[in-house]
Amino acid sequence: MKFSPRARWAVPAGALAAVGAVMAGALIGTAQASPTLPARTPAQLLAAVAGRTGPLPPLTGTVVESAALGLPDLPGIDNPSSITTLLTGSHTVRIWYADGRHFRLAMPGMASESDLIVNGSTAWYWQSTTNSVTRYVLPAGDHPAEHGPGPAMALTPQQAARQALAAVGPSTRVTVQNNVTVAGEAAYQLVLAPRSASSLIGQVRIAIDATHNVPLRVQIFARGAQSPAFQVGYTSISFVRPAASNFNFTPPPAAKVKTATLLPAGWSGQAPSTRKAPAVKPRVMGQDWLTVAVLPASALSEMSGGAGSAAGVAGSAARSAAGSNPGGSSGGISGSALFGAAMRSGTNVHGAWGSGRLLHTSLLSILITNNGRVLVGAVTPSVLYADAARSS
Repeated sequence: MKFSPRARWAVPAGALAAVGAVMAGALIGTAQASPTLPARTPAQLLAAVAGRTGPLPPLTGTVVESAALGLPDLPGIDNPSSITTLLTGSHTVRIWYADGRHFRLAMPGMASESDLIVNGSTAWYWQSTTNSVTRYVLPAGDHPAEHGPGPAMALTPQQAARQALAAVGPSTRVTVQNNVTVAGEAAYQLVLAPRSASSLIGQVRIAIDATHNVPLRVQIFARGAQSPAFQVGYTSISFVRPAASNFNFTPPPAAKVKTATLLPAGWSGQAPSTRKAPAVKPRVMGQDWLTVAVLPASALSEMSGGAGSAAGVAGSAARSAAGSNPGGSSGGISGSALFGAAMRSGTNVHGAWGSGRLLHTSLLSILITNNGRVLVGAVTPSVLYADAARSS
């Protein structure tokens, strides 16, 4: 099952520290009467989203992401360019999207803001905290919105849905629940449920706009849970083309401006950058919902910003299902510091595979063995132990 490139666009996000996760969850999931819509089967909804061949419609809106994974305090949680900011609490991004080469993403923070503006052949990334601007010259014919995450990687509902739908197959039970209303739009609700009890994910609910077939909200529930451990959804949306003035940008006075030329791959899986990918790549074991990423000890020091983090919900759940490679930190936070903070809350474990420390939450398991390997997945610890034994 393939996705149109235009259905794969993702957005960056910064922390909106003033908004709590509970409030964000309420805004995304406010209870309303189930709208009446023509009946559609799971197969029809899957085809409408996964089989999209046309571009996304122009839109403006606000997306809120919230996570409650039970993780300990992590370094960089208040840094809008750090992947760790997405692992707890709630975060907001304002979106203006005309097409793959004309969009704007505003990421508000506590007394700060970061903006990504793409206008034809030029992209701008501005961070108010440092009053720094990077101007990117885009290759001819490239469409940055068609690639993976940009700065401070996060998920839109469209991107989260794509990652979850990648797991659909014999390992997944697919159903349709009652219709819902999200951001004022009537939507169908597609439900994906892993068949294996070894997956920590109980179900993924995808609300799909009834008119445009655009995912409006994705909720990931831990097995047996009544409330989502992770959700990303629109709190407001309007399917209208934003004014061209939204894509104009002039660097603020005294801003530090640098210029870089992007290769097309520079937009895929990391913040816009000309740097090379890490030399050490994870080994992926298992498949679909039982995917586990295994990193050697040397990878901890080489993890770099923006590659979909298996430590985040997006990585541990939807991306883990899709088999994406995990990455690490960004914004100056090292992978070893992130995992070190996580492991301080872990417990000592041992078995035929050896010994180490385990961090186990409702939706994520992380095992660091004494010989330095790191195993991450949205799976029960027993799956990590078995993979640790096979990968030794």
